[in-house]
Amino acid sequence: MKLVSRLAVAMFVASSIIGAAHAQERTAVKQDFELPANSGKKILLFRPAVSVGAQSTGGLFEPNADWTDKARANIEAALAKRQAGLGNTVVPAPEVYGEQARLVEEYNNLFGAIARAVVSYQFFVGNRLPTKKRDNKAGVFDWSMGEGVRDLPGAEGADYALFIYNKDAYGSTGRKLLQVVALLGPGIAVKSGEHLGYAGLVDLRTGDLLWLNADGQMGGDVREADGAEKRVSQLLEEFPGSVAKPAEANQ
Repeated sequence: MKLVSRLAVAMFVASSIIGAAHAQERTAVKQDFELPANSGKKILLFRPAVSVGAQSTGGLFEPNADWTDKARANIEAALAKRQAGLGNTVVPAPEVYGEQARLVEEYNNLFGAIARAVVSYQFFVGNRLPTKKRDNKAGVFDWSMGEGVRDLPGAEGADYALFIYNKDAYGSTGRKLLQVVALLGPGIAVKSGEHLGYAGLVDLRTGDLLWLNADGQMGGDVREADGAEKRVSQLLEEFPGSVAKPAEANQ
């Protein structure tokens, strides 16, 4: 096979892998949960957990502080623009320090871990846990962060908490070359880059996860303002009670 043809095949396979990743995006809502627009409920928005870096040739994540700071600022600005369209009152969690800051960080990490578990063990049928199989057949989405969420700063004055987890690993040049070489040689699929995004609404009385949007291959370069807006739009797609902006409604 000519080199050009082999490169074309390699690129096709790579795009197929990316397409499959996009197809894995899933949104789930806890059974019987509804949040109408303008219901008077208050949603506490915690500062998003954001991590951005490079993916080395060997696949290791190499954090980049400058990229992370830019991405966090861009995502927070994009969230501020989107809040009016979420249908209910959204308030930022209070600025905290010391022990309370560590508590918030622990729950941000817990949310990320639970979201990954949902993707791995509920969204993918073949991996479903034995304890979840029966519930899945009944259409039940039943995951919780525990009643300890009541102790989070600002929780006493809100009904729900909105957690957002975002991780981007941009494939290095070496990783991208390895991806092509692996496909042209032994035909092994090597993934270049990782763009994870999870957004979840949690009941601040029970800790139940009420809504989750999880995507293992999100779009938008969060290091740029317009890319972060695209990412936030994807994260909050189908958010309970959300309303279209006038410009969107007229499209």
